[in-house]
Amino acid sequence: MNTPSELKYTKDHEWIKIEGNVATIGITDFAQGELGDIVYVDVDTVDDELEGGAVFGSVEAVKTVSDLFLPISGKVIEFNSELEDQPELLNSDPYGNGWIIKVEVAEGADHSELLPRR
Repeated sequence: MNTPSELKYTKDHEWIKIEGNVATIGITDFAQGELGDIVYVDVDTVDDELEGGAVFGSVEAVKTVSDLFLPISGKVIEFNSELEDQPELLNSDPYGNGWIIKVEVAEGADHSELLPRR
């Protein structure tokens, strides 16, 4: 299973890469494998300020729908628009072109719940 060491992870199988005060967030290779073929990604929280642990969207697979949880507090500043026409990028490239959102990290946001590569 692919788990890049430069990323941090959550118990809910989201990954996060923090560069400066912007974090890129997606789901892990494990999560996409468990979900199966992803057919739709729903994120309607762009421009919203959310607390870490809040639901920021959902992923719909052939057999299930799964909520997406924000790993860190901040403002959702971008949704990966490529996922509108190609939600399967979450299956084929979860750590690359399959990223889901970018977040402006809140000042003083708690990183302590983030996990290193397992």
